[in-house]
Amino acid sequence: MQIPNEFKCTPVIYAVSGEYQIFVPVSKPTVMWVEIDGKAYYDDSNGILRSDVAVHKMHVPCEVLDRAKKYTVCYRVIIERKPYYSEATDVLRYESEFRPVSGDKIRLYQIADAHNRVEEPIACAQKSGDGLDLLILNGDIPNHSGDVKYFDAIHEIAAGITRGEIPVVFSRGNHDMRGVAAEKLEYYTPTDCGRSYFTFRLGRLWGIVLDAAEDKPDSHIAYGNMNCCHDFRLRETEFIRDVIRRADTEYLADGVEWRIVISHNPFAHTPPEPFNIEVELFGEWAELLRKNVKPHLMLSGHVHDCYVTRRGEVCDDKGIPCPVVVGSRVTEEEYICTRVEISEEKADIFFTDPEGEIHSRDCVIFSEEHYDT
Repeated sequence: MQIPNEFKCTPVIYAVSGEYQIFVPVSKPTVMWVEIDGKAYYDDSNGILRSDVAVHKMHVPCEVLDRAKKYTVCYRVIIERKPYYSEATDVLRYESEFRPVSGDKIRLYQIADAHNRVEEPIACAQKSGDGLDLLILNGDIPNHSGDVKYFDAIHEIAAGITRGEIPVVFSRGNHDMRGVAAEKLEYYTPTDCGRSYFTFRLGRLWGIVLDAAEDKPDSHIAYGNMNCCHDFRLRETEFIRDVIRRADTEYLADGVEWRIVISHNPFAHTPPEPFNIEVELFGEWAELLRKNVKPHLMLSGHVHDCYVTRRGEVCDDKGIPCPVVVGSRVTEEEYICTRVEISEEKADIFFTDPEGEIHSRDCVIFSEEHYDT
C-alpha cells in the first residue's frame, strides 16, 4: 500500500515489555489511532487526541497484534483545531500486514552507530540474506540529539528495513544523550514508561535492553554538567534485580528458549581512560546476568568494530555474562553491521556490508560452560 503523503515513512512496530508501540512520524498535524480486530488504540493524552506532535505512538498488547497479523492506521488531517468546532478531514486509513516472531529459527539484523547514515544501514539489512524476523537498532543512530529532526533517521531506517511488517527493538546509545533535544528522546522513541531500559518477549526469544548511558564520567568537561548518569545506572541496577526477582514471568516464563542482552556499550569490557567508568557497577551488572539470567548472547556496538568475545578472552575484563557480539564497523569508507541467525543450540553471525558481502563470520554454540553455577 502506498505511503500516505502525511507520513514521513511507514509505521514502525517497536517491542517494549509486553506491548508493541506503533510509531508513525508525520509531516502534518493529524490525530491518529490504530484499529485491530475492531478495537481502537488511540494516541491520546488523557482522552484528548494528540495533534501537536511530530510522531504518533499507539500502544497495543503484543498478543493482540500477534494474533491479528494485520493492523490499520486511522487518521484525520487537521484543518484547524479550535476550542469549539475543530475542523479535520474524514478518516483516512493505511493498512499493513504484520508477521510476529515465531518458529524454531530467528533471523535478526542489528544496526548500530549509523551516525546519521540512512541508506547504507538499510542496504546492509536488505542485502544480508533471505528475510528477517526482527530488527535491532542498537544506539547512536543519529550522530547527536542537537535537534529533534535528527530522530527521523531512527524511524526512517526502521521503516526502510521492516516496512512496518516485523518487530523492532530500540536501544539508546551514548551519542543520543548529547544535545538540547536529548531530554526529549523518550517522546520520539520507544520506552517503558519513560525508561530506556526494559525487557521484551517475542515468540521463543526473551531479551533485556540495558542502557549504559554516557561513556565518560559525569564530571567530564565535554558534558558541561548536564548529566547524572551514575544515579541513572543505580536505578537501572535495581531494575535488573527486580527482573531477577520476577524471573518466572520474565526469562524463565513458559516457552522462552533463548535469552539475549542488548546494550549499545559492551559494558563488560574496560577501555582506557577516560572511558574506564563504573568498573564496579558494570561488573555487578555482568555478574547478575551471568549467575541469574544466563543469557545466550549479548549484542553491542559503540566501539566501531566487528568481533565476538567469549569468556576469558581479551575483552572480557569483568566476567562477561555470555558471548558478546560487537557488530558495527564504521569508517569514512565502510559501514558493516551484523546478521544473527539463532536456531536451537547455536547462533550464526555474519558481518555484512551494503553490498551484501560477508566480511567475516562466526558461530556461537550455546553451552552452560559460559556461565557460573
